[in-house]
Amino acid sequence: MITWVVTIVLAFVGYTVTYFNGLRLAQRQERLSRVNRQLSELYGPLFALTEANSRIFGAFVERHARSDGRSPFVHEVPPTEEELAEWRLWVKTVFLPNIQRMRDLVVKHADLLGEAEMPPILLQLCAHVSGYEITAARWEQGSYGEHQSVVPFPSEEIAAYARRGFAGLKREQGRLLGRRRHGDGS
Repeated sequence: MITWVVTIVLAFVGYTVTYFNGLRLAQRQERLSRVNRQLSELYGPLFALTEANSRIFGAFVERHARSDGRSPFVHEVPPTEEELAEWRLWVKTVFLPNIQRMRDLVVKHADLLGEAEMPPILLQLCAHVSGYEITAARWEQGSYGEHQSVVPFPSEEIAAYARRGFAGLKREQGRLLGRRRHGDGS
């Protein structure tokens, strides 16, 4: 009789341990799957676009800066017609498509955000893009009275957000994959 009881208890304990271990592994796999999707569908592309946009904007400013090194848009002397025409070209062909892709990533993949609510910085990005779309539409109609979005572009903040999100998810991915970090003794 005792043998049967011990056998049943051991079988139950073995089943319970196996069940909870399987559950833990399934949850870990689900988390890894989500992290991979967050990286590949939202934070990775957003990080790449913010970095590319920052670098190309830097190249624009460097190439088209005034003699004192400042942009025509942050200068006491208003931009010339030639400077404005060049700006419109860069906005229509480079900057606007980049920020539209950023906005589209946020809207299409909002379910992959790490936060429970939409971060205000992403809402500002979306509003900035809409503001530039109306400005660009006016340019198409030949109206050149405005050359900026009505909502400022949060360049440093959005770049920092994307960088933090990407780096944090890469760390989490490595942890879930069981990778050890070099040099930290773990």
